[in-house]
Amino acid sequence: MTPVPLQVSDAPADPVHVAVIMDGNGRWAQARGLPRTAGHKAGAEAVRRTVKAAVSLGVPYLTLFGFSSENWKRPSSEVGDLMGLLRLYLRKEIAELDREGVCLRIIGDRSRFEPDIQRLIDDAEARTRDNTRLNLTIALSYGGRQEILDAARKLAEQVRRGEIMPDDIDETRFQGALQTAGLPEPDLLIRTSGEQRISNFLLWQVAYAEFVFTDVLWPDFGQDHLAAALDDFRGRERRFGAATT
Repeated sequence: MTPVPLQVSDAPADPVHVAVIMDGNGRWAQARGLPRTAGHKAGAEAVRRTVKAAVSLGVPYLTLFGFSSENWKRPSSEVGDLMGLLRLYLRKEIAELDREGVCLRIIGDRSRFEPDIQRLIDDAEARTRDNTRLNLTIALSYGGRQEILDAARKLAEQVRRGEIMPDDIDETRFQGALQTAGLPEPDLLIRTSGEQRISNFLLWQVAYAEFVFTDVLWPDFGQDHLAAALDDFRGRERRFGAATT
C-alpha cells in the first residue's frame, strides 16, 4: 500500500483536542489576601466555565490537568482541602455534565485516593460513559513519566507472557498502552499563569501540540480566553517536522 503523504496546511482546522494546565490558583488567592483554599474554589468555578465554553465553542475533546502526582507533597491541610473540593465536584457537578452530554474520564493513579473518592470517580464515569457532546478528561494524581513507565511495564509483561514480540511494539501499540488510549493526541496545549513549562503533563501525547501560554491566572480563565487561544491556534502553521512549501 502506498503511504499517504503528510498533509501540511497553512491554515489548520480548529483543534480537535485541547489540553489545559490549570495554574495560578495560589497566586490568585495571595493577590487578594485570601487563603489558598479560596483560590482552589475559584479554580473549580473556572473548570465549570471552561467546560461550558468548550461545549459552546465546539471543542470535541478537552483534557484538564487537575492534580499532579507531585501535588501530594503539598502540606496535608492543602491536600485535604483539594480532596474535599474533588468530592464536592464529583457529587454535585456530574448531573450537570450528564445533562450537557459530557463524557467524563479520569486518568492518573486512583489508588492514592480514599475509597469513597474512587467510588465517586467510578460512578461518574459510568453515568456519563455514553455521552458524546464533549469528551472531558481530568488528570488527577497524574504524572507523565509514570504513565510512560507503566505503559512500558505493561508491554514488557505482554512480551514475557509470549503475547507479543518485542518487534511488535511500535508507536501505535505503545500509545494504546497509555492511559489516554482511544483519545486523539492534543492539538493545542494551554497553560495559564504565565509559566512556560509542561510540568510532567502528557509527555508522550503533546509531541506535536501547539502551545499557548497566557498570563491569565486560572481562576480568571473563561470562554473569551479559550476562544482567543483557539484563534491563536488557527493562525499557526503546523508542519509536523516537514518543510514549508
